[in-house]
Amino acid sequence: MQEQHYLTSLFEPKSVAVIGASERENSVGSVLFKNILESGYKGRLYAINPKHETIQGVQSYKSIEEIGARVELAIIATRPQTVPEIVEQCGRSGIKNVIIITAGFAEAGHSGAALERKTLEIARSYGVRVLGPNCLGIIRPELGLNATFASVNATAGNLALVSQSGAMCSAVLDWAAANKVGFSSVISLGSTADVDFGEILDYLVCDNRSHYILLYIEGIRNSRRFMSALRSAARIKPIILLKAGRHAAGSAAVKVHSGMLAGSDSVFDAAVRRAGVVRVKNVGQLFYASKALASKFCPLGKRLAIITNGGGPGAMAADRAGDMKIPLAELSAATLKVLNAKLPSTWSQSNPIDIVGDATPERYREAILAVAEEEGVDGILVILSPQAMTQPMEVAQGVIAVSEQTSKPIIACWMGEQQVLAGRTALENAGIPAFRMPETAVELYYHISTYYRNQKLLLQTPEATSHLTRQETEGAKMLIEAVLQEHRKVLSEMESKAVLRAFRIPVAQTMVARTPTESLLLAEQIGFPVAMKVDSPDIVRKSEAGGVRLNITTAPSVRNAYHDIIETVQRKHPDARINGVSIEPYLARPNGRELMIGVIRDPIFGPIITFGSGGTEVEIFSDRAVALPPLNRFLAQDLIRSTRAARLLGEYHNMPAIKMEALEEVLLNISEMVCELPWLQELDLNPLIVDENGAIAADARIVIDYAPTTGDRYSHMAIHPYPAHLVQEWEQPDGRIITIRPIRPEDAEMEQNFVKHLSDESKYYRFMDTLRELTQSMLVRFTQIDYDREMALVATLPGEGGKETQIGVARYVTNPDGETVEFALAVADDWQMHGVGRKLMTMLIDVARQKGYRAVVGDVLAMNSKMFRLMTTLGFTIHPHHEDPAVKRVVCSLHS
Repeated sequence: MQEQHYLTSLFEPKSVAVIGASERENSVGSVLFKNILESGYKGRLYAINPKHETIQGVQSYKSIEEIGARVELAIIATRPQTVPEIVEQCGRSGIKNVIIITAGFAEAGHSGAALERKTLEIARSYGVRVLGPNCLGIIRPELGLNATFASVNATAGNLALVSQSGAMCSAVLDWAAANKVGFSSVISLGSTADVDFGEILDYLVCDNRSHYILLYIEGIRNSRRFMSALRSAARIKPIILLKAGRHAAGSAAVKVHSGMLAGSDSVFDAAVRRAGVVRVKNVGQLFYASKALASKFCPLGKRLAIITNGGGPGAMAADRAGDMKIPLAELSAATLKVLNAKLPSTWSQSNPIDIVGDATPERYREAILAVAEEEGVDGILVILSPQAMTQPMEVAQGVIAVSEQTSKPIIACWMGEQQVLAGRTALENAGIPAFRMPETAVELYYHISTYYRNQKLLLQTPEATSHLTRQETEGAKMLIEAVLQEHRKVLSEMESKAVLRAFRIPVAQTMVARTPTESLLLAEQIGFPVAMKVDSPDIVRKSEAGGVRLNITTAPSVRNAYHDIIETVQRKHPDARINGVSIEPYLARPNGRELMIGVIRDPIFGPIITFGSGGTEVEIFSDRAVALPPLNRFLAQDLIRSTRAARLLGEYHNMPAIKMEALEEVLLNISEMVCELPWLQELDLNPLIVDENGAIAADARIVIDYAPTTGDRYSHMAIHPYPAHLVQEWEQPDGRIITIRPIRPEDAEMEQNFVKHLSDESKYYRFMDTLRELTQSMLVRFTQIDYDREMALVATLPGEGGKETQIGVARYVTNPDGETVEFALAVADDWQMHGVGRKLMTMLIDVARQKGYRAVVGDVLAMNSKMFRLMTTLGFTIHPHHEDPAVKRVVCSLHS
């Protein structure tokens, strides 16, 4: 039984007090109070203003403490200097939720930031949750609550809008009213000083009125909580996101408005891709995408076929597709043959498929049916421009009929207005997205196809560690700690390569010469030809500093190169510290491609892996893609495909294709390194040379810093990796090995079979229902978990063909109070009374304790005597349930 979400009283208050309610026309307090009165709020409403006896016909109180009745929500619209004292009055009065409309806090500079800190300290001391400050308020149409100072109210619907900008809320409300779009919630966050996106997403997942979630974001304060909540919510409800600050000017405006850093836009893009969310760029796209998702428009790929009765509109659509990197589908010989048989000889013979200006409804129908049979087509855009012989309504009806005959998604563009309006409306009513302009239609296709692709990325649950021994990783950690003890933060090239070798990343052997004579000896030892590079913690771009010499083949050349490097670097950088010159083999690989792999620290999302073209031109071509760790092979391949360099890695200019597995392995090992080394601030492998034989890092640079001490080994990461350290093997008396491990998304079939084969009694005890098998949504929820906020441990036995058989599962989910977790346990009937349940629960309780939760709780049917015996031996106490006498509440405290 799931408890009510702890923010319910904030967003579904039974009583509201407006502090600063006013009679002064057009003041915030006046408009806000008037909106609540006129929206038909169903709860109790109080006005607080010491200067008036009544406000807009409602009794006014001098302070919140005078009311003498329970108030669930206080809304503050007074001067910023008065807010801390008012929040304290709210705390003393037992009010647990406050919305601060007032501006003038962190966004206003140092004094405002100090005022905000003081307000939050007071709120926390009383357990008061704060929405805002500097926000528009909230609207809950189902409750008749418009607690904003917006000029437009929202009609009821199933879209939830969450925005950091009050002005954006007002603009969206105005747009929605004109387009007949309704909302379940409109929530203005303001500067997210306390309640933030993560908590609100958790609440909206629990809100049955909200089917789709729209987000307007300016900045993120807590990336782990945001990503955790976003990924968790996106598994259950579609999320469409609009973010400001895509460019430098926008980021600066965000900081002025909300007082927050916007962070790197490319990194934010990578984050939302991993979260299974679609990102749009304007308000129109926000709503078009939500309507398309509601219509079940579902392209499974990006290859688009365009059918048009005009060459110009087809070319416009194709151009926009090129801008958005949407590939136009290639038509097979079989499809061309069908089209040639059905279309006039003057058709375009390619995609876009121009079926000529006199196209009849039947011609449209035949073209769509032919293209829909093409395996290389993922979606179809049908364009109609009104010409003298065009029949817009009849063609629309034909498209609707054809859409029921094919599984390929169709999107439409009926260009114009009066002549095509009825046809476009008919298409929309039939659930086919229809637009006025081809560019808008293509943009929608891009966003929705990207959404479904991102949902695949959401399913990926990479491990933090895989094949490395503890001894290897410990060596790297010891080296880093030794460098920090020397008060250094930049590793030498030799030290950097030693760390890389510990994570099995191939590197060129490097030794540092501190004199010309040493350089000769080392060159002879390594073998000619060699490469020579300046070794300095202050020189990042060695080539630009004149500190690199390549393909040196003789001893005299080594001596000359040593002197030349030192003199050139000292002349260009007189203050640089020079340790010497590094000597390494010259990697002559005629088929080698020079790539770059890096790690950077984003101020919001932490460590980020970068990949792209390498060598000296890396900044000129700016070919870089970014990804949030941890990676698995699927995500590594996706990162590689995201760059222009990917096109050069296959057969190219008489060069054989590279050994792709070797490149992927380097990326996976870098990911592992990021997970296990929280000290890592920067990493630069440039160039990484890859050819048909493998990959090797020719140069490496690592920057480190002190890492905070925390109980969470992955606290430095925005996405929690698969917790492989929890995997255990448990030997039975008969020699069989039971593996206990965290669940994975690919365990869906195994989990379904486990539940299906439970006895009716075991199913009833577990689900408190006569469930026969898990629904698809339950299966997704049970296997696609966020390890940061929930845990599911499965007990498995090895089966035939390498498949595992599940014999038990114990799981917990974080309760809405954020301090306790609710558990569930099920064991296969044949394995009950064998200690499996005890083992699973013991491990689960340990995980919850390590996470810092206060208690593990659960609801058990009163007739389930076996469960009560187990719970008692595990230290649980048994209590009556406050709602259902047929159920008992069991509680295990995790703190003595």
